[in-house]
Amino acid sequence: MTTGSIKLLAALVACAGCLEAAVTGASTAPDAVTPERILALPRTEQSAWRDYLARSIEQGKKDHAVLDGELKATGLRVMLVPPSGSSAKSLPLDKPADWYTTAEALRIADIVLSFQTPAGGWSKNLDLTAHARRPGESFAGNNLTPVASGPGDLDAAPDPQWHYVGTIDNDATTSEIRFLARIAERGEGVEKYRDAIGRGVDYLLAAQYPNGGWPQIWPLEGGYHDAVTFNDGAITETLEVLQDVADGKDGLAFVNRKMRQRAAESVARGIDVILRSQISGAAWAQQCDALNLKPVAARNYEPIAVSGGESAAITLFLMKLPHPEPRIVKAVYTAVDWFRKTAVYGFAFEKGADGRKLRPAPGAGPIWARYYELGTNRPIFGDRDKSIHDDVNEISLERRNGYSWYNGAPKTALDRFAEWSAEHPRGK
Repeated sequence: MTTGSIKLLAALVACAGCLEAAVTGASTAPDAVTPERILALPRTEQSAWRDYLARSIEQGKKDHAVLDGELKATGLRVMLVPPSGSSAKSLPLDKPADWYTTAEALRIADIVLSFQTPAGGWSKNLDLTAHARRPGESFAGNNLTPVASGPGDLDAAPDPQWHYVGTIDNDATTSEIRFLARIAERGEGVEKYRDAIGRGVDYLLAAQYPNGGWPQIWPLEGGYHDAVTFNDGAITETLEVLQDVADGKDGLAFVNRKMRQRAAESVARGIDVILRSQISGAAWAQQCDALNLKPVAARNYEPIAVSGGESAAITLFLMKLPHPEPRIVKAVYTAVDWFRKTAVYGFAFEKGADGRKLRPAPGAGPIWARYYELGTNRPIFGDRDKSIHDDVNEISLERRNGYSWYNGAPKTALDRFAEWSAEHPRGK
């Protein structure tokens, strides 16, 4: 155990006794991408951002117009609500190759096609096995927060009827592209699936910010959704899909040379923004401001912080890259040093009669907190009312039971690093 881990453990022991527990602050809403904020950028950067924002607004209008036209044609006054489900996570990506030629696979593929937005992406939390989208039916299911904290909730949708219409959150869009790619490389009559894949890749390319990052939702919706989003592997999974497009792998060999080149350039820019957004001497935030790449909050209980789980996913992604340049090697070593320093031993985040709590567990670990305070590396925990605490056992029962406050994800990165570092020594 490192000195840093021992100090962190001692702090946790004190906190577990509620001797030092305190509310340390409150989460505040991050800034959206706006014309006013773009004007504050260096003059050389403003044109690209203005063009991006204009494209986003125009595409949003087109998306709305399609559904408005269907409502008018069908005489419906309100949108039909699609069935909810696990959406992208329910799409089978690990079946035997022959399964993707079956009637059931093609039935699901046609449903996937029907829910592709005019912009080319997909929403989340849909049941993509139930039925094809009907005229006048929303492209998105119910993506509203199941538990609201009241006025000013950071997760409140500007338009409750138009929320997450096109997103990379929860594996959306990337999983649909991968599923359709498995269909498209089997048999005949696959042009419509290839066309949909092309539109999906175009969506990812169009959504990428001028600085190389991606928002959670595109066209832009505002709020924390405009942040460069590493949460749940959104950007790393997007980059992996685009890298496969560039390489013509995993069912994407049919993609033309121009799109392959665009994908390769997009990946390079995405890697660059990952390196530029790493927090000095630490790892990465869950999300960063789109324009200045500073860490920002998201939902009420997701404060500005270094994020253990998201940082693990980013570090694993960087270690997969062939022939990493010195900047990548340095970023990996910096993150690994931080993982070692912040590891927690002797505790487990477990269920009990009083809900999930951090409890002494001799011999347990390592685990890592979901969030660490910038600068101090002290674990912090957000609550539904936006308050930030230094003791997970002091937040509300609803949030303690409803969120992954501790996990072992960085251990996977450390295990991979043991092998990777032998080929890529520090400073090389």
